[in-house]
Amino acid sequence: MPKSGTVVIATAGRDKDGLFAVLTTDDKWAFIADGKRRPLERPKRKSLRHLRETGVCLDPSAMATNRELRRVLQKLRNTIT
Repeated sequence: MPKSGTVVIATAGRDKDGLFAVLTTDDKWAFIADGKRRPLERPKRKSLRHLRETGVCLDPSAMATNRELRRVLQKLRNTIT
């Protein structure tokens, strides 16, 4: 189960192959945001079965604003792919 700040890749749905940061989780769901299509104020509820962890965990300061979150995820996307 991913913790808050974990970077994940969506494996199903409209946002498939998208890079997101986990904000919170419960038993079956994770609330994820990318700072652009899904801002921090309006996170996406996604099933844990449809997420793949990347092994990267973000600092809380990297998730303070949508702009900072976009910047960090863009850098990670360049290194992962």
